Amino acid sequence: MQVVSAQRRELVEVFTGLRPRQFQRLVQAVRREGGSSLGPIRPGRPWSLPLEDRVLLVAMYCRTNLTMRQLAPLFGISPAAVGRIIDRHGPLLALAPARRKPGRREVVIVDGTLVPTRDRSVAASSKNYRYSANLQVLIKAETRLVLAVGRPLPGNRNDCTAFTESGIEEASGRATVLADGGYQGTGALIPHRRRAGQDRLPQWKEQHNASHRQVRARIEHVFARMKNWKILRGCRLKGDGVHWATSGVACIHNLALTG
Repeated sequence: MQVVSAQRRELVEVFTGLRPRQFQRLVQAVRREGGSSLGPIRPGRPWSLPLEDRVLLVAMYCRTNLTMRQLAPLFGISPAAVGRIIDRHGPLLALAPARRKPGRREVVIVDGTLVPTRDRSVAASSKNYRYSANLQVLIKAETRLVLAVGRPLPGNRNDCTAFTESGIEEASGRATVLADGGYQGTGALIPHRRRAGQDRLPQWKEQHNASHRQVRARIEHVFARMKNWKILRGCRLKGDGVHWATSGVACIHNLALTG
């Protein structure tokens, strides 16, 4: 017996944070990417759930980080079917590449966040004492919309290196990039720092730093919302799974903002 369904609108907002209209936009995006098709690995056998329920299942997996054995009885299907749905539809929820890169007059903010994962091929022991991947995230300063999520790198990789290697530098286009002090030498605008032997900064530099902190705090707000999705606190996915999980959460975050 199926307990959770997209037909129960009250559950959609609980597990996705999206109102019914926003959730339907997410379903339409997955449908455009081929979510309705069976796929080459499943010739002829129909899905056990309609598309709306499959999208809800993946969103619920990201939100709660429940295991496949726990999700299976909630949707009335087998754990193997849950695994197939996640493998097939998870990447389709990921944030679509921007149609154009930010222009010279736009302001974007970049920062990295650590996503704990068990996949040692994309993780390393990092400052949180867990095996984590470094995910660089680029947002638009004015709207807090996520523009891009970089390729995952080992968690011990510093941000100035990850900025280039993850592809975020290219995604930022010609926009003005705000970042914290860890991005020294990347061309991004970072706070003023005291020089050797300097006790304090001049007043005008302190004012610049205060304004910089106020604007850059917006990406911390984005991270706070994204980390409500428990898959970003202990991702069990392997390979590209860490990337699509973060990018999928970013896509849902954008839908929630645009209303």
